[in-house]
Amino acid sequence: MQRITFLIVASLLALCSRAQSIVTDKASKEAFSLRNAVICVDPKDDELVQQSAICLQQDIEMVTGVKLPISASAWSQPVIVIGSIGRSSLIKVLAKQMNLSPLKNKWEAYIIKTSAHSIVIAGSDRRGAAYGVFELSRQLGVSPWYWWADVPVKKQADIFIRKNVSVSDAPKVKYRGIFINDEAPALSDWSKEKFGGFNHHFYEKVFELILRLKGNYLWPAMWGNAFYDDDSLNIKMADKYGIVIGTSHHEPLMRAHDEWRRYGSGKWNYDSNEVRLKTFWQQGIRRAWNEKIVSIGMRGDGDEPMSRETATALLERIVADQRKIIADVTGKPASETPQLWALYKEVQDYYDKGMRVPDDVTLLLCDDNWGNIRKLPKLNDKPRTGGYGIYYHFDYVGGPRNYKWLNTNPLPRIWEQMHLVWEYNVRQIWIVNVGDIKPMEVPISFFLDYAWDPEKISATDLQAYSEQWAGKQFGKEHAREIAFLLNQYAKYNARRKPELLDEGTYSLSTNEWATVVDDYSNLLKKATAIGHRLPAAYQNAYFQLVLHPIKACANLNELYYNVALNKDAYTHKWIEANSYADKAKVCYTNDSLITEQYHRLNGGKWNHMMSQTHIGYTYWQQPERQKMPAVRYVSADSAVAKKEDKQKELTRAIIPTGVKGNVFYEEETKGVSIAADHYTSAVNTNNIYWQILPDHGRTGSAITPLPVTASVQKPGGNAPHLEYEIYTYSAGTFTINTYHSPTLNFHNTEEGLQYAISVDDEAPQIISINKEDKTSSSGIWNKWVAENIIITSSKHAIAKPGRHIVKYWMVNGGVVLQKLVLDFGNTAQSYLGPAETIYKGK
Repeated sequence: MQRITFLIVASLLALCSRAQSIVTDKASKEAFSLRNAVICVDPKDDELVQQSAICLQQDIEMVTGVKLPISASAWSQPVIVIGSIGRSSLIKVLAKQMNLSPLKNKWEAYIIKTSAHSIVIAGSDRRGAAYGVFELSRQLGVSPWYWWADVPVKKQADIFIRKNVSVSDAPKVKYRGIFINDEAPALSDWSKEKFGGFNHHFYEKVFELILRLKGNYLWPAMWGNAFYDDDSLNIKMADKYGIVIGTSHHEPLMRAHDEWRRYGSGKWNYDSNEVRLKTFWQQGIRRAWNEKIVSIGMRGDGDEPMSRETATALLERIVADQRKIIADVTGKPASETPQLWALYKEVQDYYDKGMRVPDDVTLLLCDDNWGNIRKLPKLNDKPRTGGYGIYYHFDYVGGPRNYKWLNTNPLPRIWEQMHLVWEYNVRQIWIVNVGDIKPMEVPISFFLDYAWDPEKISATDLQAYSEQWAGKQFGKEHAREIAFLLNQYAKYNARRKPELLDEGTYSLSTNEWATVVDDYSNLLKKATAIGHRLPAAYQNAYFQLVLHPIKACANLNELYYNVALNKDAYTHKWIEANSYADKAKVCYTNDSLITEQYHRLNGGKWNHMMSQTHIGYTYWQQPERQKMPAVRYVSADSAVAKKEDKQKELTRAIIPTGVKGNVFYEEETKGVSIAADHYTSAVNTNNIYWQILPDHGRTGSAITPLPVTASVQKPGGNAPHLEYEIYTYSAGTFTINTYHSPTLNFHNTEEGLQYAISVDDEAPQIISINKEDKTSSSGIWNKWVAENIIITSSKHAIAKPGRHIVKYWMVNGGVVLQKLVLDFGNTAQSYLGPAETIYKGK
């Protein structure tokens, strides 16, 4: 074995220092074939490393049809050597003659080095080695979603490896994972049918997916389920795949919520039932011998708040007692077992009122369940040994409405909020609630890719990221078009969650409803056309990832549009009400047919996965069954003829000739409407610059000042600001409505996040976008998240019509502007606001 290893070392002397692609599809003198290679792994290395070798063997067989042997030693070349530096005898020998020092004392790092006839994949630990293997698999063309979304593997007669290449990497966020939550009825019914429940067979598929996405952490399914109790092999499978297991924010000491129903005695109340709760928790820690992060603290039973009378002193005593249990059971100081305390919902209030936990515990900060970060540490806060983490949501059960059916998470919004998290040094744990896993394939991929290295993906890289992701699933030929489809349907869905839609969402009178339906219809036409051009092998994956959500949402919006038309026509007794009612009923039926089409894919592989109800909500909780929205018919003898509306000719301001660049003019029913990124000029000062966030927002792109950690700015003079040149035919007082992304008051300041606004030479008015945000769970917050926008208003006056300059000033970082609307008193009201009134000067 050593003789062959030395041959490998000798041929690695001329390695390139710059990371590059490993795989090429062409034979040349600069590449070697893997067709007759041997995969070499030390049988004494960690089980995950050996399992990674098996996965690579399977991946290469999927590509070439050839099953490479796996051996404890290399008897010939070419060879693929896989190992961790701590346990592999093969890597230890290589380390004496190769420079593997970059792996020393690193977390989950890997190095891939190729020579004339070999590949060495070395990991700083077991997961590092696995990530190196799966990096090679990705370059071979095996998507992480090959099983979970039926993404086909492109067949090749042979695989060629570039000689003298070096690739190395390591994650920036320590723990990166997903939470399977709110999993009924879709995932739960599917898992029962395909695996018999949430057992080790099911979790093996989940663990492999997480590893292929370079994650390492899981909160398992919890509603009526118990990871450790349901199947004794679940823990062994987690250890086999090296996945760190946690429990959710309200499940202390590795006990699932449902286990208290199964085995608990008495109330879930520490004051009255301390002894039984301690015993319950001791059993949880004793059972969980695997790698884990332990949730500490206590909430009410069933993800409920504790009583209003709960004192922080009691919670601090609970935490102290829990840590004693951890120390007693493990035989080590509690600080040696990773722990988190989740500041979820009302728990953040305890923290704000002074409750503290030991410094080694990770403070898991949270969003508002709707993708808006509630709290971030201040830059001058004392560093914590346990650091900070974030719990984020792509899916949620709760007010103002469940959203569980389809993906409503545009990548630009995820990037903007997680960029805030990263810049404020929240880097220990990133975990996201993904519901049923499907259909969140795109945002899950992005979340874990971004967590791996947030510094590699900027706001302007998101389009390229989408194209690369689409290319990896469907090939490069249609990658740009498919990326557009993926991005647009998520953008459209985020305007208002499908579960919140009804016939009154958009305006009929301004043609807003018609425009929204046309947008979806055009997207569906493009998606259908591209689908026809894709090879048959891609059809199942394409329907799941692209066509189904577009088709389903286009149909849903058309349903409510026709209900709105029916309602309007019925009030006028127009006979057209009847045809609108019929169309709505057809759409309602089509909804079920589209779901059935999904469930029949690939021989019924995904049966149940789209069974989440989404029509017929009456309050926040989902309906048990879907219900057709009410429509009404006009009898023929009472109907009247519909009069055609005559389009009123709009009055426009006169713009002088010779104007250059973007300017905005007043239109009678639209006022002046300005997309935030179409500024006339941007003033960047004090080391602050304005960054366009492409395609971020309900209707266009957005803009924000960077860095997000910049100090508070005083508006006026040459301070950072944007200028928008406008022309009006009105004079006098008017209102400027600014549309901001629903970013929350993440420092919990009295004044909230602020901006300033002025026209011409008037003094800037400083305005808060979110000082009303106190609990992130009621009142105005419901409106912000339901509409996915915060609209604030200011009053201004101009003495004469003509040219003016609107100035938008930075005050706080983290404020994201999407749109400005100047209303002179006759702007028609609509959900998305008026279309942009822009003149593009030459």
